[in-house]
Amino acid sequence: MHCLQNMPRSSVLPFQTLTRNPKNTLFSSISLGIINRSNQNLTMSLKSTSGSIPSADTSSTDVEEEKSEIYSNNMTEAMGAVLTYRHELGMNYNFIRPDLIVGSCLQSPEDVDKLRKIGVKTVFCLQQDSDLEYFGVDINAIREYAKTFNDIQHLRAEIRDFDSFDLRMRLPAVLSELYRAVNSNGGVTYIHCTAGLGRAPAVALAYMFWVQGYKLNDALGLLLSKRSCFPKLDAIKSATADILTGLIKKPVTLSWGHNNCSTVEISGLDIGWGQRIPLNFDDKQGRWFLNRELPEGHYEYKYIVDGEWTCNNDELVTSPNKDGHVNNYVQVLDDPNSVRSSLWDRLTGDDPDLTKDERLRIREFLQASPNDSQQ
Repeated sequence: MHCLQNMPRSSVLPFQTLTRNPKNTLFSSISLGIINRSNQNLTMSLKSTSGSIPSADTSSTDVEEEKSEIYSNNMTEAMGAVLTYRHELGMNYNFIRPDLIVGSCLQSPEDVDKLRKIGVKTVFCLQQDSDLEYFGVDINAIREYAKTFNDIQHLRAEIRDFDSFDLRMRLPAVLSELYRAVNSNGGVTYIHCTAGLGRAPAVALAYMFWVQGYKLNDALGLLLSKRSCFPKLDAIKSATADILTGLIKKPVTLSWGHNNCSTVEISGLDIGWGQRIPLNFDDKQGRWFLNRELPEGHYEYKYIVDGEWTCNNDELVTSPNKDGHVNNYVQVLDDPNSVRSSLWDRLTGDDPDLTKDERLRIREFLQASPNDSQQ
């Protein structure tokens, strides 16, 4: 069973180990701004706009292009939409509002100068060290250079790439740092991750929803009219409900009932598709099991048995996607008759909005949260 072929569309492979089956090629062509994928209905592209600006060194090497291609392939697999990023072309961005920009990562200290010229007061970086190392970005040089000016601040509040659950869990603390920075610095805020297509748009969208008074769908419409991207709405909705209803976890037990194997792991769930959790073997019951506490929500996962990706037919299974792939899933719910459950359903519905009181409570929460950023 080939791992890539049997991984769900929301999965992600490590950068260094991405492989393709030449008999089942996923990508028919790759070009600047758009990736064409066979049998793919949803196509997202990174548009070339007036906000696209080259970094100091935009010479394209074979290594840089290969890294960009691998990253784009991983991003497409993880996000469920065809997305592409070309790091070798330099920093690119779009104004979403006059005071809010979403873009790709800074690549050199000279990019600080470029952002200062368009009025940026806060650079808000969501990348982890591994993201920076992959493309060879010297974040310390960028941050030290920014410190030489008194009109711009560089902040970091990390979110794991391609991980909707980490985005959900990190959003309240990340938005708290962003909220305080905007209130302190004013001016234009530049929010970025690596490509500016997933984490950064999601943080900007949550800020517009929680702080700036937009309905979530209205904010999404504005965002997409300015920049082609793919923020994870479910993570934003769940994070909103977490703040207003309290984060409650419930015990969940998953098990594999066959003992004729040497290792059983689970991927997906609350750890993302790039991670795995080993199951323990119970000698008395002859079963592999995993006990875990999960917040409310819908979780998809898959078993890896002796290295082979598979579903457990004794547990809930999703409907096949367009490629015929299925995952196991578990739904963690509160008492459906409780007031809290009713609020959760509204906030995670198709067109959620916040009352004035709810938005005030969220702002108070953001103000009171402890400092989480790397100054």
